[in-house]
Amino acid sequence: MSLKSRGVAERTSRSVVSQKWSLLLCLGSFCAGMLFTTRMWIIPEIKSGIARTTTVEAEKLKLVSEGCITKFKHVKLVSKDIFGKVSKTHHAIQTLDKTISNLEMDLAAAKAAQESILSGAPISEEIKKDDSTRKRKYFMVVGINTAFSSRKRRDSVRATWMPQGEKRRKLEEEKGIIIRFVIGHGATVGGILDRAIEAEDKKHGDFLRLDHIEGYLELSAKTKTYFATAVNLWDAEYYIKVDDDVHVNIATLGETLARHRKKPRIYIGCMKSGPVLSRKGVRYHEPEYWKFGDKYFRHATGQIYAISKDLATYISVNQHVLHKYTNEDVSLGAWFIGLDVQHIDDRRLCCGTPPDCEWKAQAGNICVASFDWTCSGICRSVDRIKEVHRRCGEGENALWKAAF
Repeated sequence: MSLKSRGVAERTSRSVVSQKWSLLLCLGSFCAGMLFTTRMWIIPEIKSGIARTTTVEAEKLKLVSEGCITKFKHVKLVSKDIFGKVSKTHHAIQTLDKTISNLEMDLAAAKAAQESILSGAPISEEIKKDDSTRKRKYFMVVGINTAFSSRKRRDSVRATWMPQGEKRRKLEEEKGIIIRFVIGHGATVGGILDRAIEAEDKKHGDFLRLDHIEGYLELSAKTKTYFATAVNLWDAEYYIKVDDDVHVNIATLGETLARHRKKPRIYIGCMKSGPVLSRKGVRYHEPEYWKFGDKYFRHATGQIYAISKDLATYISVNQHVLHKYTNEDVSLGAWFIGLDVQHIDDRRLCCGTPPDCEWKAQAGNICVASFDWTCSGICRSVDRIKEVHRRCGEGENALWKAAF
């Protein structure tokens, strides 16, 4: 073969090789491009799918949360409605309980009165009075415990917190509040002591005479007779006992009691639990100390306390079997042991004399009653009760503006 033909053959062979490689390169490029293009399109789709999924889930979560909030609000409204109904039901049960308690006590009192009549037992002269006063409903009866020797104390009370004359009658008619000095008889019935009280009563008309012989060691018996007599004379919601050397704000007392009028068996005062004094010769000595241990049970201090009608009726019905201890406040507390009684401790019933009660009055917390603990009443009350009334009294208008 000539050199020329050999050169042509070599060029032809190179051209064929170049075409083959070009074709392979083109195919490789095409495949690589397809692969790259496919991946580029798949990724956005996946991302878009994720985005769409996230959006849908977010919308679902939003709907669920809105549903939960709506349900929560609904549950809250239903709970509030249920609470209101429960509160009303509880109030209705309390009212019904008190009504039943009053009816039971009235029935027991009627049975006791019938038995007394059938047995020929004597009936108190006070109970024989006009029945019209017994039919009338009163709010409270305030009995001021007093003694034959306490004429000046009574006059000091009349000059301060106890309305007199026409005002007292207005208080009974408009406010349903009865206030009386409570006293029994002397050892000699119709003697000089009794005649002095009768003359004083004729002048003021503010006594409740008890079928009871007066004496300091007979205070428990007097307290029992007072409640039994008062509940038979006046149909009231509350019966109060207060000493004649204590200052009382009548309107504040009424407002305090009115807050508990829907509750049955109320016993309210300054509750205490003092030591039992076993040593003879000391004041407040307890002869039956061995029954109590070192301390008394919780009971209201004797200067002032109040009980509801059902408890006063209980005392009246069971007075012949209620044990009397030396201290009348202990006796009253003992009579209620074992009963379903609500003891209410209200410290406004035992404020101190000025400046204590005065500071509280200036702060808007007017006291119900004020006295000195050291004297178990206002020390030198005849001389000082006017000052206590001036500095701690609620004002005369408060009583007539009050709505119980």
